[in-house]
Amino acid sequence: MTDRCEHFDAIRPVTPSAQRCEACAALGARWTRLRICLTCGHVGCCEDSVHAHALAHHLETGHPMIGSFERGETWGWCYPHRRYFDPMPGVPKRRAPLAHLVHRVLRRR
Repeated sequence: MTDRCEHFDAIRPVTPSAQRCEACAALGARWTRLRICLTCGHVGCCEDSVHAHALAHHLETGHPMIGSFERGETWGWCYPHRRYFDPMPGVPKRRAPLAHLVHRVLRRR
């Protein structure tokens, strides 16, 4: 990728905070798609979801970059510049549910 913006400097190696939108889960709400903050790893629902928790996280923290947290997707978004990047550097891969469970079990040993 040759195209970038100054907010790429905010991208960090992140660990996802969850495999779902925790805020929606706490409310008993459903989400449409998941996004991950590329600064801290917060996972929130997209703006097509009723509560738009990923956008709320950006507005609360000022963290500028998100990536899709859907399997097989590599794109990201810069909130301040309203720019789409594909591929976006730093987007972690989301594990399949079974792989995530196996990883959690093995990590406890």
